Amino acid sequence: MSTLGILLTLTVLAAFSYYIGRKRSLALATPVKRGGNDLHSLPSYYGYLVVIWAIVPALLVFVLWSSLEKPLLTSSIMSHLPTEYQGKSADELSLVTNRIHNLANDPAQLATADPTLKAAAEEYQQMQSLSNTIKTVLVLALAIAGIFIGLRYVKPKTRARNQVERVVQYIMIGCASIAILTTVGIVFSVLFESIRFFGHVNIFDFIFGTHWSPQTALRADQAGSSGAFGAVPLFVGTLLISSIALLIAVPLGLMSAIYLSEYASPMMRAYAKPAMEILAGIPTVVYGFFAALTVAPMIRGLGESIGLSVASESALAAGIVMGVMIIPFMSSLSDDIINAVPQAMRDGSYGMGATKSETIKQVVLPAALPGIVGAFLLAASRAIGETMIVVMAAGLAANISFNPLDAVTTITVQIVTLLKGDQEFDSAKTLAAFALGLSLFIITLILNVLALHIVRKYREQYD
Repeated sequence: MSTLGILLTLTVLAAFSYYIGRKRSLALATPVKRGGNDLHSLPSYYGYLVVIWAIVPALLVFVLWSSLEKPLLTSSIMSHLPTEYQGKSADELSLVTNRIHNLANDPAQLATADPTLKAAAEEYQQMQSLSNTIKTVLVLALAIAGIFIGLRYVKPKTRARNQVERVVQYIMIGCASIAILTTVGIVFSVLFESIRFFGHVNIFDFIFGTHWSPQTALRADQAGSSGAFGAVPLFVGTLLISSIALLIAVPLGLMSAIYLSEYASPMMRAYAKPAMEILAGIPTVVYGFFAALTVAPMIRGLGESIGLSVASESALAAGIVMGVMIIPFMSSLSDDIINAVPQAMRDGSYGMGATKSETIKQVVLPAALPGIVGAFLLAASRAIGETMIVVMAAGLAANISFNPLDAVTTITVQIVTLLKGDQEFDSAKTLAAFALGLSLFIITLILNVLALHIVRKYREQYD
């Protein structure tokens, strides 16, 4: 049975086990006419208890078997190959393994395959078929046995609700642990590769260097490979484009949030807020096309009409479009923060004779300022980490320039550029992408931690 078939069968067994578990609990309960239902938990919890006994062990075995099946079968097949294959390097053995897997998955290629690999592929098919049969029988047998075991625990005094909630709690802890471990794994993988990069390039040359040209020589006589990894031009370009984006997003987002929360009628708010947040649902690649094909040529034409020299891919074009993209982010956060200000503060201001605009300036905004600052920092981290817009609308030239009409590059653009195509992950050029990623991670982490600290302080004050 295929993986999908096993999962569908387990789903059917889960529904069946819930039904019979619930029905059995109702049958064991004391009738109402003789004193009422004396079950410790609701009947549905007994059904869930039987589902847990039926599905969880079977699903764990299924996942464990599926994850170990291919490596074990491959190891067994490779051990049966002739001795001339055993002496090959790890890369060559990997190619042989992939060839065997391809032959096993596409029997049409077996007729023209090497006899040794053909025999290995046929053996792999047989072992895989046997493994699937054993896995199916074992998983379904565990599920059926779990139903009978679960039914034995369906008793009036069984604390079904406590047991079910404990299992759900463990599942939630497992999900949270996976998220945390994934984050830790990402951090350590980037950190490890960055350490390898700093083994080739001095860390101070990377942080304080003013020339970025990551072309490295593949051989001794190759020309045109400077191998300069000064990241200051990238930091400057990122700061310039992010600043332009924030100069557009913060005022517009904040003003729109004030209007929606303080001035707009309920009907206007019901239409305006979703319409604005549609911007947040547009893919960033669409913004990139808009910046490259519409905004950038328009800015260049306007600049040339008044005698300015504007690059075809300017920081201004990328910053404007990125700012438009961040507007709903800033507006939504600010709107929630302003609405969280207690109405009693507004009423007190009105009672003192203040107008609506005076109340907003003197009471609402000062009260919401910590949260607005937190929203600003989160928007800044969003702008710094944006990729597609700057890839398509910003230039590739690593210039140290604060002129928004010049072409600059950013950290994210260079990461994409360095990792395009087939790359060797042992050269300073490729490892530089991880060092840039680590720098970007540290910057955004500092901004997020600072924003969360401010927001948490605000919530403690006005809850």
